[in-house]
Amino acid sequence: MEERVAAREDVEGKREEGFDVEKGYKELCIVSVFTSAHRTIDVREFLFFLSTTNSSKSTVSPFLPSAVPSWFARSIWVSNMSKSVDLLPPKGGFCFDLCRRNEMLEKKGLKGPTFLKTGTTIVGLVFQDGVILGADTRATEGPIVADKNCEKIHYMAPNIYCCGAGTAADTEAVTDMVSSQLQLHRYHTGRESRVVTALTLLKRHLFNYQGYVSAALVLGGVDITGPHLHTIYPHGSTDTLPFATMGSGSLAAMSVFESKYKESLSRDEGIKLVVEAICAGIFNDLGSGSNVDVCVITKGHKEYLRNHLLPNPRTYVNPKGFTFPKKTEVLLTKIVPLKEKVEVIEGDAMEE
Repeated sequence: MEERVAAREDVEGKREEGFDVEKGYKELCIVSVFTSAHRTIDVREFLFFLSTTNSSKSTVSPFLPSAVPSWFARSIWVSNMSKSVDLLPPKGGFCFDLCRRNEMLEKKGLKGPTFLKTGTTIVGLVFQDGVILGADTRATEGPIVADKNCEKIHYMAPNIYCCGAGTAADTEAVTDMVSSQLQLHRYHTGRESRVVTALTLLKRHLFNYQGYVSAALVLGGVDITGPHLHTIYPHGSTDTLPFATMGSGSLAAMSVFESKYKESLSRDEGIKLVVEAICAGIFNDLGSGSNVDVCVITKGHKEYLRNHLLPNPRTYVNPKGFTFPKKTEVLLTKIVPLKEKVEVIEGDAMEE
Protein backbone atom coordinates (compact mmCIF):
# COMPACT_ATOMS: atom_id res chain seq x y z
CA MET A 1 0.00 0.00 0.00
CA GLU A 2 2.84 2.37 0.87
CA GLU A 3 4.51 1.64 -2.50
CA ARG A 4 1.29 2.54 -4.34
CA VAL A 5 1.01 5.85 -2.49
CA ALA A 6 4.66 6.65 -3.21
CA ALA A 7 4.25 5.77 -6.88
CA ARG A 8 1.13 7.95 -7.12
CA GLU A 9 2.99 10.87 -5.55
CA ASP A 10 5.86 10.43 -8.01
CA VAL A 11 3.45 10.45 -10.96
CA GLU A 12 1.73 13.58 -9.64
CA GLY A 13 5.15 15.17 -9.25
CA LYS A 14 5.90 14.50 -12.89
CA ARG A 15 2.54 16.03 -13.81
CA GLU A 16 3.44 19.21 -11.90
CA GLU A 17 6.79 19.36 -13.73
CA GLY A 18 4.87 19.70 -16.99
CA PHE A 19 4.90 16.13 -18.28
CA ASP A 20 1.80 14.90 -20.10
CA VAL A 21 1.30 11.80 -17.98
CA GLU A 22 -1.74 10.43 -19.83
CA LYS A 23 -0.06 10.75 -23.22
CA GLY A 24 3.13 9.18 -21.94
CA TYR A 25 1.30 6.22 -20.50
CA LYS A 26 -0.58 5.65 -23.77
CA GLU A 27 2.68 5.76 -25.73
CA LEU A 28 4.33 3.28 -23.41
CA CYS A 29 1.31 0.99 -23.72
CA ILE A 30 1.68 1.11 -27.52
CA VAL A 31 5.34 0.13 -27.19
CA SER A 32 4.29 -2.74 -24.93
CA VAL A 33 1.69 -3.99 -27.42
CA PHE A 34 4.12 -4.02 -30.35
CA THR A 35 7.02 -5.56 -28.49
CA SER A 36 5.94 -7.85 -25.69
CA ALA A 37 2.31 -8.80 -26.31
CA HIS A 38 0.47 -6.64 -23.74
CA ARG A 39 2.98 -7.10 -20.91
CA THR A 40 2.37 -5.43 -17.55
CA ILE A 41 4.08 -2.03 -17.28
CA ASP A 42 5.97 -1.39 -14.05
CA VAL A 43 5.51 2.04 -12.38
CA ARG A 44 9.25 2.61 -12.15
CA GLU A 45 9.64 1.88 -15.86
CA PHE A 46 6.86 4.34 -16.61
CA LEU A 47 8.50 7.07 -14.53
CA PHE A 48 11.85 6.41 -16.15
CA PHE A 49 10.18 6.60 -19.55
CA LEU A 50 8.62 9.97 -18.67
CA SER A 51 11.87 11.41 -17.37
CA THR A 52 13.80 10.52 -20.55
CA THR A 53 11.18 11.44 -23.15
CA ASN A 54 11.84 14.57 -25.20
CA SER A 55 11.46 15.53 -28.81
CA SER A 56 15.19 15.82 -29.49
CA LYS A 57 15.88 12.17 -28.65
CA SER A 58 12.86 10.57 -30.30
CA THR A 59 12.93 8.17 -33.19
CA VAL A 60 10.38 7.28 -35.83
CA SER A 61 9.65 3.63 -36.60
CA PRO A 62 6.78 1.99 -38.48
CA PHE A 63 6.19 -0.19 -35.43
CA LEU A 64 6.71 2.35 -32.58
CA PRO A 65 5.20 5.76 -31.71
CA SER A 66 7.13 8.88 -32.66
CA ALA A 67 7.74 10.07 -29.06
CA VAL A 68 9.87 7.11 -27.94
CA PRO A 69 13.58 7.70 -27.08
CA SER A 70 16.03 6.11 -29.50
CA TRP A 71 17.90 4.05 -26.90
CA PHE A 72 14.65 2.91 -25.26
CA ALA A 73 13.05 1.83 -28.54
CA ARG A 74 16.24 0.12 -29.66
CA SER A 75 16.64 -1.91 -26.47
CA ILE A 76 13.02 -3.05 -26.39
CA TRP A 77 12.95 -3.76 -30.14
CA VAL A 78 16.09 -5.92 -30.11
CA SER A 79 15.10 -7.91 -27.02
CA ASN A 80 11.57 -8.59 -28.24
CA MET A 81 11.99 -8.65 -32.02
CA SER A 82 11.35 -12.38 -32.36
CA LYS A 83 8.24 -12.14 -30.17
CA SER A 84 6.84 -9.19 -32.09
CA VAL A 85 7.25 -10.92 -35.46
CA ASP A 86 5.56 -14.09 -34.22
CA LEU A 87 2.69 -12.19 -32.61
CA LEU A 88 1.77 -10.05 -35.61
CA PRO A 89 -1.70 -11.05 -36.89
CA PRO A 90 -1.62 -13.06 -40.14
CA LYS A 91 -2.72 -11.31 -43.30
CA GLY A 92 -5.66 -12.71 -45.22
CA GLY A 93 -5.98 -13.38 -48.94
CA PHE A 94 -3.85 -15.32 -51.40
CA CYS A 95 -0.06 -15.38 -51.58
CA PHE A 96 1.51 -14.84 -55.01
CA ASP A 97 5.15 -14.83 -53.89
CA LEU A 98 6.14 -17.74 -56.14
CA CYS A 99 4.46 -16.50 -59.34
CA ARG A 100 7.58 -14.65 -60.53
CA ARG A 101 9.75 -17.67 -59.81
CA ASN A 102 7.43 -19.97 -61.74
CA GLU A 103 7.37 -17.62 -64.75
CA MET A 104 11.16 -17.46 -64.77
CA LEU A 105 11.45 -21.26 -64.60
CA GLU A 106 8.97 -21.68 -67.47
CA LYS A 107 11.00 -19.25 -69.62
CA LYS A 108 14.08 -21.38 -68.95
CA GLY A 109 12.31 -24.46 -70.27
CA LEU A 110 10.94 -26.11 -67.15
CA LYS A 111 7.53 -27.67 -67.76
CA GLY A 112 4.94 -27.05 -65.10
CA PRO A 113 2.34 -29.53 -63.86
CA THR A 114 -0.21 -30.49 -66.49
CA PHE A 115 -3.82 -31.63 -66.30
CA LEU A 116 -4.18 -35.29 -65.36
CA LYS A 117 -6.41 -37.09 -67.85
CA THR A 118 -8.64 -39.72 -66.28
CA GLY A 119 -11.44 -41.76 -67.79
CA THR A 120 -14.61 -43.35 -66.42
CA THR A 121 -18.35 -43.55 -66.96
CA ILE A 122 -20.53 -43.67 -63.83
CA VAL A 123 -24.29 -43.14 -63.73
CA GLY A 124 -27.24 -43.31 -61.39
CA LEU A 125 -31.01 -42.95 -61.53
CA VAL A 126 -34.02 -43.04 -59.24
CA PHE A 127 -36.73 -45.61 -60.02
CA GLN A 128 -40.03 -46.33 -58.32
CA ASP A 129 -38.57 -48.51 -55.53
CA GLY A 130 -35.12 -47.03 -54.97
CA VAL A 131 -31.87 -46.13 -56.72
CA ILE A 132 -29.80 -47.87 -59.40
CA LEU A 133 -26.08 -47.12 -59.83
CA GLY A 134 -23.86 -48.22 -62.72
CA ALA A 135 -20.20 -48.03 -63.71
CA ASP A 136 -17.69 -49.38 -66.19
CA THR A 137 -14.64 -51.35 -65.02
CA ARG A 138 -11.67 -49.87 -66.92
CA ALA A 139 -8.80 -48.22 -65.04
CA THR A 140 -6.23 -46.38 -67.16
CA GLU A 141 -2.68 -45.21 -66.57
CA GLY A 142 -2.16 -42.65 -69.31
CA PRO A 143 -2.58 -44.51 -72.63
CA ILE A 144 -2.31 -47.90 -70.88
CA VAL A 145 -5.24 -49.97 -69.59
CA ALA A 146 -3.98 -50.72 -66.08
CA ASP A 147 -6.96 -52.78 -64.90
CA LYS A 148 -9.71 -54.27 -67.04
CA ASN A 149 -12.04 -55.23 -64.21
CA CYS A 150 -11.76 -52.77 -61.31
CA GLU A 151 -14.63 -51.95 -58.96
CA LYS A 152 -15.90 -48.37 -59.13
CA ILE A 153 -19.05 -48.80 -57.02
CA HIS A 154 -17.91 -48.37 -53.42
CA TYR A 155 -19.64 -49.45 -50.23
CA MET A 156 -20.57 -46.57 -47.90
CA ALA A 157 -23.25 -48.12 -45.68
CA PRO A 158 -25.66 -51.06 -45.96
CA ASN A 159 -28.18 -48.70 -47.61
CA ILE A 160 -25.74 -46.31 -49.37
CA TYR A 161 -23.29 -46.86 -52.24
CA CYS A 162 -21.09 -44.43 -54.16
CA CYS A 163 -19.63 -44.51 -57.68
CA GLY A 164 -16.22 -42.86 -58.11
CA ALA A 165 -14.55 -41.23 -61.11
CA GLY A 166 -11.16 -39.54 -61.26
CA THR A 167 -7.96 -40.71 -59.60
CA ALA A 168 -8.53 -44.26 -58.35
CA ALA A 169 -6.51 -43.76 -55.16
CA ASP A 170 -8.47 -40.62 -54.25
CA THR A 171 -11.88 -42.21 -54.81
CA GLU A 172 -10.90 -45.28 -52.78
CA ALA A 173 -9.47 -43.23 -49.91
CA VAL A 174 -12.34 -40.73 -49.70
CA THR A 175 -15.09 -43.35 -49.80
CA ASP A 176 -13.32 -45.60 -47.27
CA MET A 177 -12.82 -42.66 -44.90
CA VAL A 178 -16.46 -41.58 -45.01
CA SER A 179 -17.65 -45.19 -44.79
CA SER A 180 -15.70 -45.56 -41.53
CA GLN A 181 -17.18 -42.33 -40.18
CA LEU A 182 -20.69 -43.52 -41.02
CA GLN A 183 -20.07 -46.83 -39.27
CA LEU A 184 -18.89 -45.06 -36.11
CA HIS A 185 -21.99 -42.86 -36.31
CA ARG A 186 -24.21 -45.97 -36.49
CA TYR A 187 -22.44 -47.47 -33.48
CA HIS A 188 -22.95 -44.25 -31.54
CA THR A 189 -26.60 -43.65 -32.44
CA GLY A 190 -27.85 -47.16 -33.17
CA ARG A 191 -29.68 -45.82 -36.23
CA GLU A 192 -29.46 -46.29 -39.98
CA SER A 193 -27.17 -43.88 -41.82
CA ARG A 194 -28.84 -41.20 -43.91
CA VAL A 195 -27.74 -40.30 -47.41
CA VAL A 196 -27.52 -36.61 -46.56
CA THR A 197 -24.99 -37.43 -43.82
CA ALA A 198 -22.67 -39.13 -46.32
CA LEU A 199 -23.22 -36.25 -48.75
CA THR A 200 -22.22 -33.65 -46.15
CA LEU A 201 -19.07 -35.52 -45.09
CA LEU A 202 -17.93 -36.01 -48.68
CA LYS A 203 -18.52 -32.47 -49.92
CA ARG A 204 -16.91 -30.87 -46.85
CA HIS A 205 -13.78 -32.96 -47.29
CA LEU A 206 -13.52 -32.22 -51.03
CA PHE A 207 -14.21 -28.51 -50.56
CA ASN A 208 -11.40 -28.25 -48.01
CA TYR A 209 -8.91 -29.47 -50.63
CA GLN A 210 -10.23 -27.17 -53.41
CA GLY A 211 -10.24 -29.85 -56.12
CA TYR A 212 -6.78 -31.31 -55.41
CA VAL A 213 -8.48 -34.53 -54.30
CA SER A 214 -9.53 -35.79 -57.72
CA ALA A 215 -12.77 -37.56 -56.85
CA ALA A 216 -16.00 -37.04 -58.81
CA LEU A 217 -18.76 -39.04 -57.14
CA VAL A 218 -22.31 -40.25 -57.74
CA LEU A 219 -23.88 -41.02 -54.36
CA GLY A 220 -27.08 -43.02 -54.07
CA GLY A 221 -29.06 -44.67 -51.32
CA VAL A 222 -32.39 -45.25 -49.64
CA ASP A 223 -33.06 -44.17 -46.05
CA ILE A 224 -36.04 -43.36 -43.83
CA THR A 225 -36.85 -40.31 -45.99
CA GLY A 226 -36.85 -42.24 -49.29
CA PRO A 227 -34.48 -42.69 -52.26
CA HIS A 228 -31.78 -40.07 -52.88
CA LEU A 229 -29.30 -39.48 -55.71
CA HIS A 230 -26.53 -36.85 -55.58
CA THR A 231 -23.50 -35.87 -57.62
CA ILE A 232 -20.41 -34.46 -55.90
CA TYR A 233 -17.77 -32.60 -57.90
CA PRO A 234 -14.07 -32.57 -56.92
CA HIS A 235 -14.29 -28.94 -55.73
CA GLY A 236 -17.14 -29.76 -53.34
CA SER A 237 -20.24 -28.60 -55.23
CA THR A 238 -23.23 -30.95 -55.28
CA ASP A 239 -26.41 -31.62 -57.27
CA THR A 240 -29.57 -33.53 -56.41
CA LEU A 241 -31.13 -35.04 -59.54
CA PRO A 242 -33.42 -37.89 -60.64
CA PHE A 243 -30.63 -39.15 -62.94
CA ALA A 244 -26.94 -38.24 -63.10
CA THR A 245 -23.72 -39.06 -64.95
CA MET A 246 -20.07 -38.31 -64.20
CA GLY A 247 -16.70 -39.04 -65.77
CA SER A 248 -15.18 -38.69 -69.22
CA GLY A 249 -18.02 -40.69 -70.78
CA SER A 250 -20.73 -38.70 -69.00
CA LEU A 251 -21.91 -36.82 -72.11
CA ALA A 252 -22.63 -40.01 -74.04
CA ALA A 253 -24.40 -41.52 -71.03
CA MET A 254 -26.41 -38.35 -70.40
CA SER A 255 -27.69 -38.37 -73.97
CA VAL A 256 -29.26 -41.78 -73.28
CA PHE A 257 -30.83 -40.64 -70.01
CA GLU A 258 -32.24 -37.41 -71.44
CA SER A 259 -33.88 -39.22 -74.32
CA LYS A 260 -35.26 -42.29 -72.50
CA TYR A 261 -35.65 -41.56 -68.78
CA LYS A 262 -39.15 -41.33 -67.35
CA GLU A 263 -40.62 -41.24 -63.86
CA SER A 264 -41.74 -44.41 -62.06
CA LEU A 265 -39.42 -46.76 -63.92
CA SER A 266 -39.63 -50.40 -62.90
CA ARG A 267 -36.59 -52.28 -61.66
CA ASP A 268 -35.95 -54.08 -64.95
CA GLU A 269 -36.48 -50.91 -66.99
CA GLY A 270 -34.09 -48.99 -64.74
CA ILE A 271 -31.36 -51.63 -65.01
CA LYS A 272 -31.76 -51.75 -68.78
CA LEU A 273 -31.47 -47.96 -69.05
CA VAL A 274 -28.40 -47.84 -66.79
CA VAL A 275 -26.68 -50.57 -68.81
CA GLU A 276 -27.44 -48.74 -72.05
CA ALA A 277 -26.03 -45.49 -70.64
CA ILE A 278 -22.82 -47.21 -69.49
CA CYS A 279 -22.43 -48.91 -72.87
CA ALA A 280 -22.78 -45.52 -74.57
CA GLY A 281 -19.83 -44.30 -72.51
CA ILE A 282 -17.82 -47.47 -73.18
CA PHE A 283 -18.20 -47.31 -76.96
CA ASN A 284 -17.80 -43.53 -77.31
CA ASP A 285 -15.03 -42.78 -74.80
CA LEU A 286 -11.52 -44.23 -74.85
CA GLY A 287 -11.18 -43.81 -71.09
CA SER A 288 -14.14 -46.12 -70.43
CA GLY A 289 -14.39 -49.77 -71.29
CA SER A 290 -14.51 -53.43 -70.29
CA ASN A 291 -17.60 -54.54 -68.32
CA VAL A 292 -20.72 -53.07 -66.72
CA ASP A 293 -21.36 -53.18 -62.95
CA VAL A 294 -24.81 -52.42 -61.54
CA CYS A 295 -25.99 -51.87 -57.96
CA VAL A 296 -29.72 -51.82 -57.12
CA ILE A 297 -30.63 -50.28 -53.74
CA THR A 298 -34.13 -50.56 -52.31
CA LYS A 299 -35.63 -50.20 -48.84
CA GLY A 300 -33.83 -52.69 -46.61
CA HIS A 301 -32.13 -54.49 -49.50
CA LYS A 302 -29.31 -54.05 -51.99
CA GLU A 303 -28.23 -56.15 -54.97
CA TYR A 304 -24.74 -55.77 -56.42
CA LEU A 305 -24.59 -57.19 -59.96
CA ARG A 306 -20.86 -57.57 -60.58
CA ASN A 307 -19.99 -57.89 -64.31
CA HIS A 308 -23.68 -57.75 -65.19
CA LEU A 309 -22.77 -57.30 -68.85
CA LEU A 310 -19.56 -57.99 -70.79
CA PRO A 311 -19.86 -55.94 -73.99
CA ASN A 312 -16.22 -56.51 -75.00
CA PRO A 313 -15.45 -60.24 -74.71
CA ARG A 314 -12.09 -61.59 -75.83
CA THR A 315 -12.50 -62.82 -79.39
CA TYR A 316 -9.21 -64.69 -79.66
CA VAL A 317 -7.35 -66.93 -77.24
CA ASN A 318 -4.16 -68.75 -78.24
CA PRO A 319 -4.98 -72.44 -77.77
CA LYS A 320 -1.32 -73.41 -77.35
CA GLY A 321 -0.51 -70.69 -74.87
CA PHE A 322 2.74 -68.76 -74.98
CA THR A 323 6.30 -70.08 -74.78
CA PHE A 324 9.31 -67.94 -74.00
CA PRO A 325 12.94 -68.68 -75.00
CA LYS A 326 15.21 -70.01 -72.28
CA LYS A 327 17.89 -67.83 -70.86
CA THR A 328 21.16 -68.91 -69.23
CA GLU A 329 20.90 -72.54 -68.13
CA VAL A 330 21.67 -73.50 -64.56
CA LEU A 331 24.94 -75.49 -64.58
CA LEU A 332 25.32 -76.24 -60.89
CA THR A 333 22.87 -76.30 -58.04
CA LYS A 334 24.10 -76.45 -54.47
CA ILE A 335 21.56 -76.87 -51.70
CA VAL A 336 22.57 -75.27 -48.41
CA PRO A 337 20.32 -76.33 -45.53
CA LEU A 338 19.19 -73.60 -43.20
CA LYS A 339 19.85 -75.78 -40.15
CA GLU A 340 22.64 -78.32 -39.72
CA LYS A 341 23.06 -80.87 -36.98
CA VAL A 342 26.26 -80.17 -35.05
CA GLU A 343 27.91 -83.15 -33.36
CA VAL A 344 29.96 -82.38 -30.26
CA ILE A 345 33.16 -84.44 -30.02
CA GLU A 346 34.72 -84.89 -26.60
CA GLY A 347 38.11 -86.13 -25.49
CA ASP A 348 41.36 -86.20 -27.44
CA ALA A 349 39.67 -85.42 -30.74
CA MET A 350 39.02 -81.88 -29.57
CA GLU A 351 42.76 -81.22 -29.26
CA GLU A 352 43.48 -82.26 -32.83
